[in-house]
Amino acid sequence: MNFITRSFVFISVFSISLTGYASIDNVPQLSPMSEHSKTTAEIVSRLRHQHYQRTSIFLDNNLSSMVLDRYLKDLDGDRSYFIAADIEEFEQYRLLLDDAFKTGNLKPAFEIFNRYHQRLLQRLEYLTSELDKGIDKLNFDLDETIQLKREDGPWAKSTSELDILWKKRLKNDVINLMLADKEKDKIQETLSKRYTTQLKKIQQTNSEDAYRIYMNALTLSYDPHTQYFSPRATENFNIRMKLSLEGIGAMLQSEDDYTKVTRVIPAGPADKSGQLKANDKISGVGQDKDGEIVDVVGWRLDDVVDLIRGPKDTVVRLEILPGNAADSQKRQIISITRDTVKLEEQAASKKVIELSNYGEHYKLGVIEIPKFYIDFDAAARGEPDYRSTTRDVHKLLDELKAEKVNGVIIDLRNNGGGSLREVNELIGLFIEKGPTVQVKSLSGRVYINEDEDESISYDGPMAVLVNRLSASASEIFAGAIQDYRRGIVIGSQTYGKGTVQAMMPLHYGQITLTQQKFYRISGNSTQNRGVIPDISLPSIYDIAEIGESSLDGALPWDQIRAAHYQAYNDFSAQIPRLTSLHEQRIKKDPDFNHLIKTNKLINERRKTNEISLNLKTRKTEKQQLEDQQLQLENERRRAKKMAPIKTIDELDKEENKDHEPTPLLTEAGYILLDLINLEQPQIAKQ
Repeated sequence: MNFITRSFVFISVFSISLTGYASIDNVPQLSPMSEHSKTTAEIVSRLRHQHYQRTSIFLDNNLSSMVLDRYLKDLDGDRSYFIAADIEEFEQYRLLLDDAFKTGNLKPAFEIFNRYHQRLLQRLEYLTSELDKGIDKLNFDLDETIQLKREDGPWAKSTSELDILWKKRLKNDVINLMLADKEKDKIQETLSKRYTTQLKKIQQTNSEDAYRIYMNALTLSYDPHTQYFSPRATENFNIRMKLSLEGIGAMLQSEDDYTKVTRVIPAGPADKSGQLKANDKISGVGQDKDGEIVDVVGWRLDDVVDLIRGPKDTVVRLEILPGNAADSQKRQIISITRDTVKLEEQAASKKVIELSNYGEHYKLGVIEIPKFYIDFDAAARGEPDYRSTTRDVHKLLDELKAEKVNGVIIDLRNNGGGSLREVNELIGLFIEKGPTVQVKSLSGRVYINEDEDESISYDGPMAVLVNRLSASASEIFAGAIQDYRRGIVIGSQTYGKGTVQAMMPLHYGQITLTQQKFYRISGNSTQNRGVIPDISLPSIYDIAEIGESSLDGALPWDQIRAAHYQAYNDFSAQIPRLTSLHEQRIKKDPDFNHLIKTNKLINERRKTNEISLNLKTRKTEKQQLEDQQLQLENERRRAKKMAPIKTIDELDKEENKDHEPTPLLTEAGYILLDLINLEQPQIAKQ
C-alpha cells in the first residue's frame, strides 16, 4: 500500500508564545521562490498528460473552486484562524486559480498563506496572554462545552468570537493534563514549553512550506496519492521510508496537532512490541529508558520523525493517545527498542492450530504473509535460491501437507501489499491456470496478468483472513481467491487501494503520479471499496478514519469487462448457513462478546463531538467510562473462570503482542471447518 506521508505545516496548531515578535504587523511576508514558477508549469503538464484521470479532470473553473476549498481546509481545517471576512475576500479567487496555475502566477497562494500566518499569530498572542494569567484564573466550574471538530461549522464573524473558542481550547488542554494526574505547576510548565517550542517551529516557516501546501491542494484534487514533494520533503520522505525499516517501523502523518500512526510495519520493532497501533496519536517522545518526555503536540512531522529515529538497539519512549481505546484522552507511555527489519522477519511464516468441532479433532495450517516480497537483485543475478513470497509459501505448504492439516488459512491482516509479480505467482499456487488481475493504464488499455503454470501447490480447503489494513496486492489475492471460489474470505472490509503510482522528477523536487488502476478478474475494482469478506468479523479499525474511502478525492469504484475464467466449487449459496453457524457460535464465546461490546463502546465515544469543560463533570465521565471498561473485562474473565481485576490500569501491565485479538483467527478456523463439513450429517443435524 502506498501510504504517502503528509507533512502539512501548522495545520490547526495550538498555542504559541510570541516572544520575538514586536508586532503582528512586523511578521515577514513570504513570497514565491524563483524555482516555483517553472515547477508549477511542470506539475500542471504532468497532471494534464500523465495522470490517470487526465481525461476526466480539467484545469478549469470547477477545479479552481475545488483547489481553493482544499487549500483553505489544509490551512485551517478546523475553522479556528480565519474569520468570515477573510473567506469573503478570498472568494475573488474561486474561479481564477486555474488561470493562475497555467501562467505560474502564485500571488493568490501567498496572499492567502500570509493572511493565515497573520491570523495564526493573532490567535497565539491571545492564547499566550491567557496562559500568562495563570491556570488558576480559569474557571472549571462553568457548564461549558467545546466541539472537538469544527470543519463543518460556520466561520467566526470576528476575532472576539474566536477568543471565546480559544479560551475553551486552553481550558480543555488544562483539563486533559489534570485528568492525566499532572500537578498544576507541571501543567503550567508543560504548556509553556509546548508553546515556546512551537514558536521556534513557526519562525522556521518559509516560502517552500507555503508553496508545498498550495501545490498539493492542486495535486490531491486529482486523487489522494498524487503529491508534490519539495527537495527537502523528498529527502525526508525517503528518510521516513527508511525509518519504517530501520527505526521503530511505523508510518506517520500529521493530523491536527498530533503525529498519527497510519500503519505499523509488519515484523518491525513497533509491531513486535504489540504496543503501537494504527490510529494512535503521539503526543510526546523521550530517549532511553529514563529520558525526559518531550511534548511534540503541534510539531512539524519531520521534526517528530527526527526524535523517533535513532541508532539500532537504543530505546525510544512514546507518549500516545490510543486511537482504538474507549477513552481517547487517556495517555500511555510505551517503550520500543529501535532495530532493523530484516527480510527474514518479514517473510511468510507458518503455524498449526488445533480445534475441535462437532466432536472431531482438526489441524489447520496458518500461513502469515506480512508483505509481498522478492529479492529482485538475486533473481536478476540468476541465483537459484533467491527469496520470494511465492517460493517461501510453496515450501510452507509442502510442510503443512506433510503434517496432514485439514485446511489452510492465509493470514493477510495488516499486509499493505508489495510486488505485483509475487501476488500473481502466489495466486498460481492455488489454481491450475488462468487470469489473476487486470490492470488498466491511463491510455484505457486493459492488461490481464495470468498464471500460466498448470501445476497447483495446494488444492485443499482454504480461507483468506483480511482486515482494514490489508491493501493493494493483498486485495488482489483475496479478490482472486473469492472470484474463483477457491476459498472463503473472512474478516473485515479491506483498505480499498486499487491504484498504482509512479515517482517522477521535477525541476525542483518530485511528484508521485497515479497512472494505473487494478481490477479483479470479475471486472470489479478494488479501489475505494476494497474486498468485502464472505463472512465478516469485528474490526478494531474505524472505516470512516482508515482506508481509501476516508481520503478526500479518492478515485471511485467502477467496473470493467470480466476476464474469462472458470470458477471452482461455488459455495455462495452456503454463505447464509455459514453465517448462521458463526453467529450462533460467537454468542457463547466470552472473548468475542467482549470484543463486540468494547467496539460498540468505542464507536459510541467516537460519535461524541462535544465535551464538557466542567472539571467535576469530566472526572465523573472518566470514572464512568473506566467502570464500564472494568465491567466488560470482568464479565469476560468470569466467563473464562479467570480472576477478576480491581482497576482498569491492571490491563496495561498485561502483555498483548497479537495484531488483533486471538478470537479472530480462532473463529476463522471454525468457519473454515464449517465449510469443510457443511455436507456432513453432523452439521445438518446442528
